[in-house]
Amino acid sequence: MKLISTTLFLLLSAFAVSAQQVLPLYGNGPVPNTKVGVQLTEKQETTGGILRISNVQTPTLTVYQPAKGQANGTAVVICPGGGYTILAASHEGSDVANEFVKMGVTAFVLKYRLPSSGIFENTEIGPLQDAQQAIRLVRQRAEEFGVNPNRVGILGFSAGGHLASTAATHFDKPVGTTDPLNIRPDFAVLAYPVISFMPPFTHKGSAQNLLGKEASEEKKRLYSNELQVTDKTPPIFLVHAADDTAVPVENSLEFFKACKAKGVSAELHIYPKGGHGFGLVNKTTPDRWMDHLKNWMDSMGWLKGV
Repeated sequence: MKLISTTLFLLLSAFAVSAQQVLPLYGNGPVPNTKVGVQLTEKQETTGGILRISNVQTPTLTVYQPAKGQANGTAVVICPGGGYTILAASHEGSDVANEFVKMGVTAFVLKYRLPSSGIFENTEIGPLQDAQQAIRLVRQRAEEFGVNPNRVGILGFSAGGHLASTAATHFDKPVGTTDPLNIRPDFAVLAYPVISFMPPFTHKGSAQNLLGKEASEEKKRLYSNELQVTDKTPPIFLVHAADDTAVPVENSLEFFKACKAKGVSAELHIYPKGGHGFGLVNKTTPDRWMDHLKNWMDSMGWLKGV
């Protein structure tokens, strides 16, 4: 009987994962800022337990909803990392969404278009265009998903952290649309994020993939988000490892300092070890950064029902 129950639980769990609702980010209409005649075949590969997605042409939001009666009205858009080349869609996407669901938070994993794919008319604004549309779509359909439109945050890992921090600092400049709907996230969570495109701390691959190898100093400064913080920047939660050799911890430190200087509420957690790309689990410590995030969100009132 125990074996049958366990098997049934696993089957139901697998069905629940496979049955998540997937929303086309731009509905049934054309996807904006796409070169005419370019057709890509999306690639999905799993290596080392990590699902990697590339050649995204049709951006989507995958919805992860808490069980009925457990949702607290808060939502988060999740941006997986991958150097603006691929999306690490499992350990920085679906796995994270499932953790938010346990908190009563409705999670939306964003499969955004990648500048490395060559599909954009304007590469520079492409990922941000998708992130802003994701926030817009969640707010437009807030009632449908049981979400408070004033409690919509964004989370990003690595290059996805750059995208999330751009959404949190460039919201007064909607790209590719004149839609007046509010696209400022109500909070941002940045995990080992690329923040700066200025030496010596930047992740060169992310910067070059987004802006090109010949980007001007002005463009690099525009997308160095520690330079774009204002007193309107939403509350920020940051986590990083001090021994990260891919994206130096100074990215988080400089962003935290900029928030402090502008009076923006920010919480920063730095592990002495952990490297880059650890997702939910930093194997060098029994500490779980998601526990700290839960406490932070609770202290800000976002885990209380509305």
